[in-house]
Amino acid sequence: MKLLLTSGGVTNESIRDALVELLGKPISESHALCIPTAQWGHPMLGPTTVRRSVAAEPPFHRMTSLGWATLGVLELTALPSIGEDRWVPWVREADVLLVDGGDTTYLCHWIRESGLARVMPSLSETVWVGISAGSMVMTPRIGDDFVKWPSAPNDRTLGIVDFSIYPHLDHEQMPQNTMADAERWAADIAGPAYAIDDQTAIKVTDGTVEIISEGHWKAFGA
Repeated sequence: MKLLLTSGGVTNESIRDALVELLGKPISESHALCIPTAQWGHPMLGPTTVRRSVAAEPPFHRMTSLGWATLGVLELTALPSIGEDRWVPWVREADVLLVDGGDTTYLCHWIRESGLARVMPSLSETVWVGISAGSMVMTPRIGDDFVKWPSAPNDRTLGIVDFSIYPHLDHEQMPQNTMADAERWAADIAGPAYAIDDQTAIKVTDGTVEIISEGHWKAFGA
């Protein structure tokens, strides 16, 4: 898949331009599915925030409000009960999957449990746009600090990319997310990693990593 891994969504023109480049056509001609599943696993999120995200209401609008040709919802927890013959065509027909934030380990569990993980390797032309947990789930590890779901066995995630992500760097509503904290987190990760703010995204195509930023970020490790 073609990846656009963000901290805060499509927050500036540089990230929007990168998205259009990955799509290969205008957003207004592209069909999107929003995946809000990660929100159910996070203690600070729930029915109201899921509705606001799907309805493109601020501040949960930075993927769903872009002017898509069509926008649907793909709830991963529902997929095992309806069968792949129904939902796999929905995924294959989408140009982009918009994967919301929340708890990364909960999202990782349901990507596997739903069967989406088995389908993903065949989606070579599909764009995956993640916000926060929706980006972090593609990495090998997220670090213990970001594990909030009580049933998580560890901090291991899908490992689609070979680097980890520390999101929301220096966010005004998250005073704990300082560069010093990111450096401590990176030392525990002990592998390639990036700390990114909400004006930054990581674009990955064919194994090539490119930083798209109108903010600030830092790379760690080898």
